Amino acid sequence: MVFAALGISGLHTGIQGATDLSLRSLAVPIQESQSNSQQAATGAGPQSSLNFEEYRTRVEPIFLKRRDGGVRCYDCHSTLTTRLRLRAFLTGDSSWTEAQSRQNFEIVSQLVAPGDPLSSRLLVHPLAQEAGGDPEHAGGKLWKSQQDPEWQVLAAWVRHGSPDTTGMQPPSPAAHALSFQAFKSRIEPIFLKNRPGHARCYDCHSEYNRSFHLEKLSPGAANWTAGQSQRNFQNILEHVVPGDPASSRLLIHPLAPEAGGDPFHSGGYQFQSQNDPDWLTIAEWVRSAGTEANPASSPKPGALIYVTNSAGETIDVIDPTVNNVVQVIHGIELPHGITFSPDGARVYVSNESESVLDVVDRKSSKILKKVPLSGRPNNIAITKDGRRILAGIRAPQGALDVIDTISLTRVKSIPVDSVHNVYVTPDGKYGVSGSLEGQSATAIDLQTDQIAWKLNFDHPVRPMAFEVNSDGSTRRIFVQLSNFNGFAVVDFAMRSEVARITLPSEPGGFGIAEGRLNTPAHGIGVAPDGKSLWVNSTLANAVFEYSLPDLALVGHTSLPLVYPLGHVPTGSVPEWITFTPDSRLVYISNSGNRLVSAIDTKTLKLVAVIPVGEVPKRIDTLVLH
Repeated sequence: MVFAALGISGLHTGIQGATDLSLRSLAVPIQESQSNSQQAATGAGPQSSLNFEEYRTRVEPIFLKRRDGGVRCYDCHSTLTTRLRLRAFLTGDSSWTEAQSRQNFEIVSQLVAPGDPLSSRLLVHPLAQEAGGDPEHAGGKLWKSQQDPEWQVLAAWVRHGSPDTTGMQPPSPAAHALSFQAFKSRIEPIFLKNRPGHARCYDCHSEYNRSFHLEKLSPGAANWTAGQSQRNFQNILEHVVPGDPASSRLLIHPLAPEAGGDPFHSGGYQFQSQNDPDWLTIAEWVRSAGTEANPASSPKPGALIYVTNSAGETIDVIDPTVNNVVQVIHGIELPHGITFSPDGARVYVSNESESVLDVVDRKSSKILKKVPLSGRPNNIAITKDGRRILAGIRAPQGALDVIDTISLTRVKSIPVDSVHNVYVTPDGKYGVSGSLEGQSATAIDLQTDQIAWKLNFDHPVRPMAFEVNSDGSTRRIFVQLSNFNGFAVVDFAMRSEVARITLPSEPGGFGIAEGRLNTPAHGIGVAPDGKSLWVNSTLANAVFEYSLPDLALVGHTSLPLVYPLGHVPTGSVPEWITFTPDSRLVYISNSGNRLVSAIDTKTLKLVAVIPVGEVPKRIDTLVLH
């Protein structure tokens, strides 16, 4: 097959297939709107000096032109992991929607130097070498000279783009440089590592004919010289999309297919999952491109979004000013709940694998202490004064373990129904636990540590959210239940359920293939400004907004789809919800496709999707002071 393709040299040896269409590959911000249909994330990222309308009407048709053998640029670049990643058409379509075109525009813009065609990879990579192009292009040379009409169309579009960045937003993460020192100290040793049952990466990739080429070590040398490392680094850059591990061939090609990798790698699958420590080391380096280049010029976040990857041993930390993962906490297997000390110095995580509360230093990511609990924990909450942690114990004889944050010891256990989730009311007066097995919610008076009241339901109790009165006291609790696509409304003062709200039936059609019909709605949150309630739906693969206090439906935002190879698209299985302190953005953890979605609460537009770890669930916001 002749690849009529624009992009990175050294394409996949096999077509990754429909799994590449998953939105886990989009780590760039998105600004344009999305319809309420089940579409992928939409829009362009940071503003470009290049003209989008000219791109869509004159440039994009070039990617759809059939060349010798009937092959289009689109045919490969919608399936292969290259630096030019074109979106796949929606089912039944023969071209892109406007939203998809804006996504393409963002990617294509990263291959262009505005105002300078001959410094733009988009133009020189497929151009014949004798006409000023690159020495080699795996898709063949599309243009024999710079006088080719197509080349001229592209060149005119690029020339119209101004290199002046005045008034532009900060460059996207892909524009930042990767750290050579981090590459030399942390990444290169992986290529020399002996893996059980595998040859070293070096053994094959030191051959001259490898697209990903490593320098030959000098006789008797155990490592590369500084000059050799520089050449390795330059070669590696051809296989990396800075800021986006899921679009980087360096990470995807040696990864097992069932973990999201390519169908075939002639060197075998070096990484069986995205939780492999070496894979995570490389992924952190790639993600860090957006934060290492010029940290002094980067806006300081007022908050951080923490995501526990429930099927792994990592916690991802997202900076909402750039919507990138900026830190990864390792070493907590099966992390469940997460909360923070009031001063932000400590992160507390319930550890299901060891039945402990892990106390983590926020800045260094080091685990300071493991506090033994009375049983396997689920979610946790911290009292308003920061003096006590409440850890829900999921056991036949459930409990709320109370941990003193000064002594870091468990000081008591309060017997309640087996606990799945636990909260502290906004006024700090009560702890509220929810039970799946007990089908109940229990309120604990935190002055006396005694049960104040208990409310039984007809279904297991799942996530809750709290609405406050004008004086700060709790007004209502919104409770999600198993087997109910909606939420119950509990009057806190009356201590009784007063209403049930069923989510709209459209959009719908999800939940069966995902095996989640018993959990149709999971994830609920009240925005910090108290003006809206946000409710996830697995059946809709969407999040719905309701206004407060009237609970009127405002609208919804569809969430990213998952594209299993050989199957129809499935939902992303949304889990938990958190917000930026100003209520401007709402974040949704999507456990089915290793993503966190960021949505503009004013426009209901999906603005970013951020790749994270295995089965992300609990998600919370740390406000920095």
